[in-house]
Amino acid sequence: MHPKNRKLNIAELINSKPPESAPEGLTGAKRTGSPLLVEGGGRGIAELIIGGNMGKEDYAKAVKLGKKDYQMRMLRGVKPTLQVLDDILPEKGTYAERPLGVVQIPIDLIVGTKNAGRSNSFSGNFMPILREGTEFAAKWSGLSTSHIEEGIHTPIKAYEYMNKFYVEEGNKRVSVMKYFEADSIRGEVTRIIPKRTEDKENKIYFEFLDFYELAPINYIWFSQEGSFAKLQEAVGKEPGEKWSEDDIREFSFAYNRFATEFRSQGGSKLKATVGDAFLAFIMLYGFESISEKTTSELKELITKSWEEFELLQEEQGIELKMKPNKEKKSLLSALFSAPKLKIAFIYEKTPGTSAWTYAHELGRLYLEQTFPEELSIVSYECATQENIDELIDGAIAAGCNLIFTTTPSFVQASVKAAIANPDVRIMNCSLHTSHRYIRTYYARMHEAKFLMGAIAGAMAENNRLLYIEDYPIYGSIANINAFALGAKMINPRVEVFLEWSARKDFDIDGKIREIAPACISGKDMMIPEEASRFFGLYHMEGENPRNLAMPICHWGKFYEQLIRTIMDGKWKSDDNSSATKAINYWWGISAGVIDVICSQRLPIGTKRLSELLKATISSEQFNPFSGILYSQTGVAQADPEKSLAPEEIMRMDWLAENVIGAIPKTEELKEQAEPVVRQQGVKQKEG
Repeated sequence: MHPKNRKLNIAELINSKPPESAPEGLTGAKRTGSPLLVEGGGRGIAELIIGGNMGKEDYAKAVKLGKKDYQMRMLRGVKPTLQVLDDILPEKGTYAERPLGVVQIPIDLIVGTKNAGRSNSFSGNFMPILREGTEFAAKWSGLSTSHIEEGIHTPIKAYEYMNKFYVEEGNKRVSVMKYFEADSIRGEVTRIIPKRTEDKENKIYFEFLDFYELAPINYIWFSQEGSFAKLQEAVGKEPGEKWSEDDIREFSFAYNRFATEFRSQGGSKLKATVGDAFLAFIMLYGFESISEKTTSELKELITKSWEEFELLQEEQGIELKMKPNKEKKSLLSALFSAPKLKIAFIYEKTPGTSAWTYAHELGRLYLEQTFPEELSIVSYECATQENIDELIDGAIAAGCNLIFTTTPSFVQASVKAAIANPDVRIMNCSLHTSHRYIRTYYARMHEAKFLMGAIAGAMAENNRLLYIEDYPIYGSIANINAFALGAKMINPRVEVFLEWSARKDFDIDGKIREIAPACISGKDMMIPEEASRFFGLYHMEGENPRNLAMPICHWGKFYEQLIRTIMDGKWKSDDNSSATKAINYWWGISAGVIDVICSQRLPIGTKRLSELLKATISSEQFNPFSGILYSQTGVAQADPEKSLAPEEIMRMDWLAENVIGAIPKTEELKEQAEPVVRQQGVKQKEG
């Protein structure tokens, strides 16, 4: 039973001894010697005696907690007493101070004291360590009694630094409140604002300061950059939109409900913060879902989603599979592990109107030809954010046990469905996405784009090329840069003019007239319902395009090899190396899923060059992003002997030095681009 809820029995009352004097801080009584005179006549002497003894008992228990914590910290080789703000502050003049007035301070965020004067009176967990019978112990005991009887109302004085709080006045009050496991305490706070740096924690802190201006909430924290902006969006707020008092109360209720259940299931043991888990949860299920669900429903959903929270702990939460699994299984193992597969493909658009959807549809048709007896395959078209949940549920109800959602904007819906249906394999076509309940897949199209760039560089008589991209998402930036690097390798003077078809003001004809490029890199393939040759790499002859080369993603071969891992019993072995990481398949030329088709109009020497480069990439003798690399703003890679790691290529957010253009802001894009950019969009680095 918690100390504040216990009851004294008759024996304790009879055997208790009256204190020699009233402890400081005991309200309702004053020192007049002995006996104690009670103001107002509301309490008798026995009641005061009981209260005093309770305070002493609480102090004794608090000291035990303090000494235990002290010893544990000593064994770990860390400072056993309170942190001292004066010891960790940067030099004066390198930070600013801003008074915040009286605010509610989360108890868990109070980590130390302002100066060293009281540091050694407490263990690092704010429990007292001074012996009983001291004046300090009497004052602490009095505050304990006061808290039980009528609460502690006098605000403390504290400093906030990097969203941690350090007490200037009121250390014992904080200690008592921590002992009784209070959630917060009122305090008059002065904020200390450091200089901006490139340090990750510093960047997160300044994101917090921006968020605090919109919503004065100090109890949520994140371990990753960009999370406060994601939170603003997840609760339905526009960037820069201020929160009302009702908004703040509603958020506090939802957050505390989630935090209680999350901690009760062991969330405090995870390296990820409660804020990290909360954000991941509401991005999956929606902010409103927390208040809509009963406690048992919320608890169940948190339990089912636990692997998502565990994944948040990983600095590198993605395990890349760069080539198909060639592990051989025994015939017997394969026979017993091979399930009957009914597969669903879910498309955002129709094959007739979208080159992206058409490419995946060709992959689906390839599967039907490759596995005419083994597989049952269905497809769903025209999926939207409004109906994607219904379509996935419909596919599962129809008996599908393998589902491909073919656009990054459907990743959250895919995760939700996978959590609710653990027996169904769900895969989403996206890059640099970290989720445990689904697997993601993508193709290394930048390898083909490098070859296309080399061809274009050889054909660029006027040193001017035009590259048209659709969305500024993960993967597309690598495609642009690979094309630019390939072109520059063949023609050092070439410039690549970058345009975005998703921009609101996009005018392809006007740009072609303005730039007069020797070659244009457009959409990757034609659309069946459009009788157009404006795809791949082409140049203009008058008003007519002449195709020179086309990048190919053989989604059929991709899907075939993925499905064979299931049919051969190798699906689970892909997960053996790390049970806490997301699985991303990212295959390229070496897996036979990426290629470039050259036109007969292409000079024979240029064709041979393309084939030679393709062979070196396929054999892993050459990486398009190897050696010294220059961005628009400086050196992106300085070591001539190194190549960018796959993760660096995936996360690429800079443009090569010979690219003329920029990564557009979200507000510059058409409305239909918003879902995919919100999910997978990148921003260009500044400076």
